[in-house]
Amino acid sequence: MCVYVCVSSLRCSGPKLKSCMLSSVPVLSWLPRYSLRDNAIGDLISGISVGIMHLPQGMAYALLAAVPPVFGLYSSFYPILIYFIFGSSKHISVGTYAVMSVMIGGVTERLAPDTNFMMYDNATNQSMVNVLARDTERVKVAAAVTFLSGLFQMLLGLVKFGFVVTYLSEPLVRGYTTGAAIHVIVSQLKYTFGISPKRHSGPFALIFTVIEVCYLVPETNIGTLVVSLVSIIGLVLVKELNTYLGKKLPVPIPVELLGIIIATVVSWQVNLEGKYGVEVVGEIPSGLQPPVMPTASLFGQVIGDAFALSVVGYGIAISLGRIFALKYGYKVDSNQELIALGLSNTIGGVFQCFAISCSMSRTMVQESTGGKTQVQTPLIMTVVLCVIVIGGCLSVHQAVLAAIIYVNLQGMMKQFMDIPTLWKSNKVDMLVWVATLILTVLFNPDIGLAASIAFSMLTVIFRTQLPKYSLLGQVPETDIYRPVENYNQVNEIPGVVIFRSSATLYFANAEMYQDALAEKVRSQELLCTTQAYFDKLSKRLTCFASILLCAYGDITDYTGKKSLKWPMFMSLRMLINHNYECLITSLTTLSPSIPPSSLSLSLALSLSVAGVIENLESGGFFSEKVSKACLFSSIHDAVLHCQTDRPLTEASLKHCAETML
Repeated sequence: MCVYVCVSSLRCSGPKLKSCMLSSVPVLSWLPRYSLRDNAIGDLISGISVGIMHLPQGMAYALLAAVPPVFGLYSSFYPILIYFIFGSSKHISVGTYAVMSVMIGGVTERLAPDTNFMMYDNATNQSMVNVLARDTERVKVAAAVTFLSGLFQMLLGLVKFGFVVTYLSEPLVRGYTTGAAIHVIVSQLKYTFGISPKRHSGPFALIFTVIEVCYLVPETNIGTLVVSLVSIIGLVLVKELNTYLGKKLPVPIPVELLGIIIATVVSWQVNLEGKYGVEVVGEIPSGLQPPVMPTASLFGQVIGDAFALSVVGYGIAISLGRIFALKYGYKVDSNQELIALGLSNTIGGVFQCFAISCSMSRTMVQESTGGKTQVQTPLIMTVVLCVIVIGGCLSVHQAVLAAIIYVNLQGMMKQFMDIPTLWKSNKVDMLVWVATLILTVLFNPDIGLAASIAFSMLTVIFRTQLPKYSLLGQVPETDIYRPVENYNQVNEIPGVVIFRSSATLYFANAEMYQDALAEKVRSQELLCTTQAYFDKLSKRLTCFASILLCAYGDITDYTGKKSLKWPMFMSLRMLINHNYECLITSLTTLSPSIPPSSLSLSLALSLSVAGVIENLESGGFFSEKVSKACLFSSIHDAVLHCQTDRPLTEASLKHCAETML
């Protein structure tokens, strides 16, 4: 970040230097203007409430990351301070997050599996896992992948790559988080039933794990299962009580923390571990750890995972940040968010934290309890620090932490209700949601993300190849054109067929465009005549925002007794513009029996983007016969022009086509 600030500062002087500093370190901008009267009480209550939530979630999500619980507390301490200084969102609660944790857990278990730390116990004559050595190595792996993901995020932020979030559509993100939540649930089944299934990796690992868990269910530890069920039921009931009494309670009941405390007390009194074999994570060591540089030799093995973490973490944080920014009327800087998260993860990796992002549950509590700024961050850190200092008093059950994870995933599981909603609103988005879920479930979250983005891009291409074609009519006494099949108040222009394509015209859909055009107007002869124009445009003008071609002709029917005026328009609307203004394509409705030689056509262009003219000129589109005199500023002007008598001979039209080719 220092490099970023210094480089920016070199280009600034005076007021500009101050502006650069304030944009690079947002806390310098908003903290001096902080209003104690308006914000202090809400931030105080919110800071304590969210800080209490950080404790059980940090320890539980550490279980997902396959590291000791105390490192979840570290991840709820150091990174949030960095975000407090450099973040631009006022409302999101950064820290441990289930999806990020399970992705890290996949890396740590892959590079430091139990089989690498087996040791022989002379007392029992059995092989057992050296838990201390295994956890030490897994912490190194988690720190390395976190540090590297932070570097990726900072680099993307410095090169202004914040727009990458546009490729993560809402259906994709929600489908992905739902699929990742299923991975989280399956990973915790072993703690719920007290069994020890083998670890599976690669494609279909989740399926293999579920099959093995089902096979091992007869070996369930009854004591562990009872603790799990009691914990889940208790957590759900109290959370529902929180929801029911939400407006009456000043702060939510800290159900997760109460669950851990009660479980610790019961464990001491009943000796659950000794009598019933209920596994305990162990005591939380007290005190903070000194900074340690991550093991650089691991970077090559985790570079792909680190990039996936950087994209997923940023996508979730910026999506939620924008929701609250829109709600409360301020702006979140996407590039600054990348830098803030990158610094949080990079520095967090030095302090042996694992990658963080934004938590929906904590953010909702942060807002509902009156939190208005990130001033609550020091309060959260104080709560977490108190537990870290006195951590030796807690002895946490794995089954209780697993129950906390299950209950906190309720929101993600409710996202399945997106399917019927999307089915009614947009079936392609529904397909993206379902495909993302399936790909994420069948593959690991990192591979599933890459496959989901690729599938989402394919749907974009698919939409451009199969656009919606429609005939348009004119709204009476206006210059507005709308689809005839959707609006019963529009009138078709006598003697004119107005044809519209909803997508970009380029080589992949050019032939389908021609077929649809022919089907709508039933005029193969005229298509053949204008094919030279059409083919040339489909190859050259793929970067244009909108182009309208119109041809006009005096047409005599096959009896030679009747003269008709038939305008023809061909319109291209480019996807990159995202401008759903109706651009029209009209074509003569000819009888197949009319000879093409009877045609007399002229050319007109309606351009809505100035850059199109320069591109046409540099591409050699204009000639003596097709000059800039045929340009119009609007579609309606071109329509009016084509209703006048300005014929062009067939020979001139063929000459224009030959010039373009």
